[in-house]
Amino acid sequence: MGMIWTTLGFAALSAMFVATHSRRSRRVAEAHIPEPCPRCLAAVPPGSRSCPACGVPMHVFDLVSAPMASAAPAATGPAHAIVRADMCVGCGTCVAACPEEGAIRIENKIAVVNLKRCVGHATCAAACPVNAIVVTTGAAVHVIEVPWVNAHFESNVAGLYVVGELGGRGLIKNAINEGKIAVEHVATVLRPEEPRAGESPAYDLVIVGSGPAGLSAALEAKRRGLRYVVLEQGSLSDSIRKYPRQKLLLAEPVRMPLYGDLWVSDASKETLLQVWENVIAQQGLDIRTGQRVERIDRDGGLFRVATAGGEHHARCVVLAMGRRGTPRRLGVAGEDLDKVYFEIVEMEAFAGSRVLVVGGGDSAIESALGLANQPDTSVVLSYRGSDLPRLKERNRAKLEAAVAAGRVRILPESQVREIRPDVVVLDHRGRPHLEPNDVVIVRIGGEAPYPFLERLGVRIVRKEIALGPARAASLN
Repeated sequence: MGMIWTTLGFAALSAMFVATHSRRSRRVAEAHIPEPCPRCLAAVPPGSRSCPACGVPMHVFDLVSAPMASAAPAATGPAHAIVRADMCVGCGTCVAACPEEGAIRIENKIAVVNLKRCVGHATCAAACPVNAIVVTTGAAVHVIEVPWVNAHFESNVAGLYVVGELGGRGLIKNAINEGKIAVEHVATVLRPEEPRAGESPAYDLVIVGSGPAGLSAALEAKRRGLRYVVLEQGSLSDSIRKYPRQKLLLAEPVRMPLYGDLWVSDASKETLLQVWENVIAQQGLDIRTGQRVERIDRDGGLFRVATAGGEHHARCVVLAMGRRGTPRRLGVAGEDLDKVYFEIVEMEAFAGSRVLVVGGGDSAIESALGLANQPDTSVVLSYRGSDLPRLKERNRAKLEAAVAAGRVRILPESQVREIRPDVVVLDHRGRPHLEPNDVVIVRIGGEAPYPFLERLGVRIVRKEIALGPARAASLN
């Protein structure tokens, strides 16, 4: 009898070892199974940075391939903080507020949570001036709201492409790659069109925006022999001069059509602007400035793109107009100075400056609070009303605390009349007021881009970007 039990025991133990070995072998095998390239479906060996067939960097598809976010994350463990990467402005307020050293830090201008050290105090979430942090027991992911696009950056509206910052990826190298990939696809799906008698042929492509994605798209369109036009609502320099980062960094070169490798390492916006202008001049790109796109409609098999100056018909449209949309302007002299911003994403760049924030809404207050957290920064908030009736109570309480602590000074019932290089002229309660100044942040509203996309029928989705083990380990 004992021999029987011994035999059964050995059999069970053997089965367990076999099962464990099989699972381990399967995991090892799966780790070496090539993944298909989202664009050309060629096999990409694990760890490859680029597709061996089409050469496109795999990081370009991180967001395209990311899973949809669930409505409510399932409880999978202890409470921890999660940062909305698309909302964080890198002000560092959360770092100062967290009682756990090293649990949250600024990395590459974004707040990043160390999941091994975070214990879910939620002080970072309460302190965040832009409400970009939540505490959850769910999966460790960034949740980002973006337009749905496929591997060619074509939206659910056939022939309408969304690239660059508007698509949720603000990095210049991504924007350049996406613009190129989109137009490569346009060139493969369009057939030559014969103009009808008495009519000019429609454009093959209208590109909206002349930033990194739009410029790359235009260069690829010219290289492919497509009939295109670029519509830019501001000037050629606006897309870079008003870019809300002081410094630009391309850690590796990125290839631009008809230009070659572009590598701007820790350079100023002016450096990149000079490159932009040289490329445009050398290639003779058809870029029309002062052309704000007001509507895009379907007109039969074409898109009708309407601006204040007229209409353009196109077979395809590439939207490369940026995530910030069309801000409302003050309409005063000096508003085009380099020191004027309509959005900011790296508040530490303004440390030590005298900053005037204009606006009475939540976005203005959030900007003022984040800037006030920077060392040696003087922040003044100017708004037209005598009160701030539409503020979220959370923002109101934070503003009152900042004013009481002397970190923010307010100018109610004030209005900007002129912006000069070192001073701003305001009308404050009926009297002229001169405010010494280095930077002006205008946050008075405007047309957000996502409602514009939704009117076109573009689907907006929430995607999850996982904080993988490699990234978590790098934070220890």
